[in-house]
This record gives sequence, C-alpha cells and structure tokens, in this order.
Amino acid sequence: MNKYEVMYVIDTALEDQARSDVISRFSALVESNGGKVERVDEWGKRRLAYAVNKKTEGYYVLMYISAPSDLPRELERNFKISDAVIRYLVTRLEGEIPAKREPLKPYVARDTAYASDADEAKEDAPAPAAEAQAEAEDAQEAPVSEEADTEAPQTEIE
Repeated sequence: MNKYEVMYVIDTALEDQARSDVISRFSALVESNGGKVERVDEWGKRRLAYAVNKKTEGYYVLMYISAPSDLPRELERNFKISDAVIRYLVTRLEGEIPAKREPLKPYVARDTAYASDADEAKEDAPAPAAEAQAEAEDAQEAPVSEEADTEAPQTEIE
C-alpha cells in the first residue's frame, strides 16, 4: 500500500455539522475502498491565495492515508462531484508520514497588525525627546579644541 497526503478545501458556507459530514464521508470512502486513514488534521478557516468561484475563504483539511494505487483516482472523482469541495490535491508520499504540522496563524488585517506593533514599539523604546536631550548634554560636555578650527586649510572658489 502507498501513502498519500490529501489536502482539500471545503466551502465555508457550510454549517459545522455539514462540514463534519463531508470530512467523515471522505474518510469512510477511503476505508470502504481498502485504505486506512492515518490522521486527519483540520486546519480550519483560512483565506485563499486567490478567489475561487468568487469565494475568498475556505476550510482546510489535511488527511494522511495508506491506500492501494487506484484509490487516489476514486477520491479525485468524488472531490469533483462534491459541491462542498472548492479545491483538492492528492500527493503520494515517499517514506514515513511526517509529524503533525501546525497550521498557519490566522489572517490578521494589516491595519490592526501595524497598530499593535507600533504600540509595542512605543512601550519598549525610550522617548525621542529624552534621547535628543541626552545627546545634546553629551555634546556640551565634550571639550572643543580651538586649534583644530584654526588649522583647517581654507580654499577659495574661483
């Protein structure tokens, strides 16, 4: 038996119960055709890289299976038929099934991300006025050599 990684994206318009029914339907399909479901990782609702059928978000599911070589074709046929599945990809794995992957962090709008970073930076950094005042005091304390100013060569521009 070969090992496969099956990634599919479910429409977010489905309710929780319908979504879990779709996931269990594809797991049952694998087992009914002589395969074994090793692990199912639900990554959750994520933003798509590009709009698919005017949808910008999808519910990601990653499934690792051990199955005969004809099962991926049957899976893909069922993915095509299902209206709930937006996109899918079945890949054969070489070697062992990898350790559980952590899903990507949820999408955060840029406006809120920049605002929170700016607030943290303000708390960590000293006030700019205090830095400027400290530099000015250091400059006043440093001795100034008058000889250095008089010895500098002067050039005339013609």
